[in-house]
Amino acid sequence: MSVQQYSNSSGGGGGGGFEATAEWAITLSDGKHRIQFEHGTTSGKRVIVLDGKEIYRKNWMFKLVGTESFYINKKTKATIVIDAVSGFSYEYTLEINGKPLQKFTKDYSKTCRIWCVEAQGQEFRICMELDTLDVFVNGESQHAEPQFSEEFDGSERHFMLTPNMSAHIKSFSSGKRHQGIIHHLFVGESGPFEPDLSEKTVCII
Repeated sequence: MSVQQYSNSSGGGGGGGFEATAEWAITLSDGKHRIQFEHGTTSGKRVIVLDGKEIYRKNWMFKLVGTESFYINKKTKATIVIDAVSGFSYEYTLEINGKPLQKFTKDYSKTCRIWCVEAQGQEFRICMELDTLDVFVNGESQHAEPQFSEEFDGSERHFMLTPNMSAHIKSFSSGKRHQGIIHHLFVGESGPFEPDLSEKTVCII
């Protein structure tokens, strides 16, 4: 979800502090990210903070409009677009891999499956990217080689949530053209759990 904000001529000194002009949140396979941007409308100052860490700063810039690009992770490029609206007002939009944030988020939801579970007092966010079939647990890539099964005409990807807690994702055909492949998560002996894009946590005893 993006939050667009507008700045006016009263803001934008060239000092070394930070005051967010615009802010966005985005969820990727490696977890949730927060992007904050400060724009000085008199000094041209531009500061980018990613997940609480400053990654870019220019205290003075002659050009007040334009773009700033950076990488959220190795596969995800973000671009902040600064446009003049009227007078000394500006609009800030975020593009991800060349797409407006809203479109990227909509498209991305079709290319991944996410489960959020709580087990043994710990919370786990499990994500499987459908294009690569890579599995991530709390943002960390897992070694989850597929094991094919003739029993249910599909595959399983096994990985460990903790040294003593296993999990696997079972993928199989729904038998229906419009539904395609179904992916279910199993944690230990519990499951199946269906993916949930709302990321509601499922508690497992």
